Amino acid sequence: MSGQPTVQIDVLVESRLWGEGDDWLARIDRAVKAAVEDCDAAITADAELSVVLTDDASIRLLNRDHRGKDSPTNVLSFPQDDPDSDAYGPLLGDIVVAHETVAREAIEGDLPFDNHFAHMIVHGFLHLVGYDHITDEEAEEMEGLETAVLARLGIPDPYA
Repeated sequence: MSGQPTVQIDVLVESRLWGEGDDWLARIDRAVKAAVEDCDAAITADAELSVVLTDDASIRLLNRDHRGKDSPTNVLSFPQDDPDSDAYGPLLGDIVVAHETVAREAIEGDLPFDNHFAHMIVHGFLHLVGYDHITDEEAEEMEGLETAVLARLGIPDPYA
C-alpha cells in the first residue's frame, strides 16, 4: 500500500551466534514493512527503530532489570513513545532478540528459524506502536494482527 511511512532501521549484532555476513537488516525490514502496512497505528514519516541481536545472557539481564524476571526471553521491546500517542515517532524504540531462545523455540515448535525470527520482530514492533497482550482482549487483537502480518510474509499462523 502506498503512502505508508518508511521506518529507518539500525541493526546491532551483539552476539556471534547471529553469524557473520548474514543480512539481518533485509529480514527485519521486510517484517517491519509488513507490520506497518497491517497495523492501524499512526507512524510518523521519519520513524526510526533499532534492533539488537543478542544472546540469552544479555537479554536475561535486560529482562531482570526492566521486567523483574530473572530469565532469558525471546524478545523485548523498549518503546520511546507514550502508548496512547496519536502518532508514533520519530524514535519508535528498541527491539532486542535473543538467539538461543528463538532457536530453541523454533526447534520445539518445529518452525523454521527465519519464520520464528520474523514473528519476534513483528511482535516486538507491535509493542513499539502501542499493542500489548496483558488482557485476553489485547492478546486476541495482537495475536490476530501478528497472524495477518505473518501471512502477508508467507509465514503460517504461529498460534494454530
